[in-house]
Amino acid sequence: MTPTHFAFSSTFLLGLAGLAFHRTHLLSALLCLEGMMLSLFIALSLWTLQLNSVSFSASPMLLLAFSACEASAGLALLVATARTHGTDRLQSLNLLQC
Repeated sequence: MTPTHFAFSSTFLLGLAGLAFHRTHLLSALLCLEGMMLSLFIALSLWTLQLNSVSFSASPMLLLAFSACEASAGLALLVATARTHGTDRLQSLNLLQC
């Protein structure tokens, strides 16, 4: 495993660990998801550069577009949660009370 592969694998796993273990606020969970998506974007971009192929060049941009949509939906959910519940703590949310 090259140092580049190790670096991007470890950033993805750090984001996943942050998402799994630090679930107190919705904003921190969204930041961990965004970090995971950015590490996947950079790894996919470097992979397409190593292949020197034009056919895979659109896939990192597609992933980046999905990441932007995920971030906007997450921030909208954060604003709606803060307005209705008064906080962004995940323990104050009850999924059975939709």
